[in-house]
Amino acid sequence: MLDFLGTVATAALIIFVISTVLAFLDVSRQAKIVLAALLGLWVGVAAAGSAAGWAAMARPFPIMALFVAAPLIAAIAATALPKARAAMLGLPLPLLTGMNVGRVFAVLFLLVAAEGRMSGPFPHSAGWGDITTGAVALPLIWLAHDPARSKAVLHLWNAFGMLDLVVAIVLGVMSAPGSLLQVFPGPGSEAMTHLPLSFVPTVLVPMWMVLHAIIWVKLRRA
Repeated sequence: MLDFLGTVATAALIIFVISTVLAFLDVSRQAKIVLAALLGLWVGVAAAGSAAGWAAMARPFPIMALFVAAPLIAAIAATALPKARAAMLGLPLPLLTGMNVGRVFAVLFLLVAAEGRMSGPFPHSAGWGDITTGAVALPLIWLAHDPARSKAVLHLWNAFGMLDLVVAIVLGVMSAPGSLLQVFPGPGSEAMTHLPLSFVPTVLVPMWMVLHAIIWVKLRRA
């Protein structure tokens, strides 16, 4: 049942974030089609990699790290193009903030941990961190309409949200069975290497990290 709910939640979040960004991105229709195709291809690659068991491979190095790093590197490379950089910074701040509300679905981490399929500090840190970030994002949508007056609050929330993702990655690696850096005993974060939860580190986490980076730049310029 949790896998069913997880599939619905992750698929809905991926579709929501991608479609919303494409709708508000100030680029040509052709560019949106190309970007949609590339993002769709990446989702397919992430799904295939998880289904094939690649995401669970931890030696000689964690393959999951490549899935997390690849979209981040692509986003950083895109900032070298003035039009792409301007389009990303043109996304409305309330929209960027509001897209984090979906992180409340991380309650699934706590439910999976309660079933005994995840253990250690990872599910609780990632779960409560995401839930807090998502819940606080809802009232901050209105503050984001006037960032100059609420910059400190938005900066604090944005830093917390990004730190939550970074800590989740670190604890995930330290909890991954077979990882050279494993500290916590199994099952640890093993469930995150299998569908549907594998969509979180391979697709959703990189997208949310990019959103946090854009928010930080926009607040600096506010």
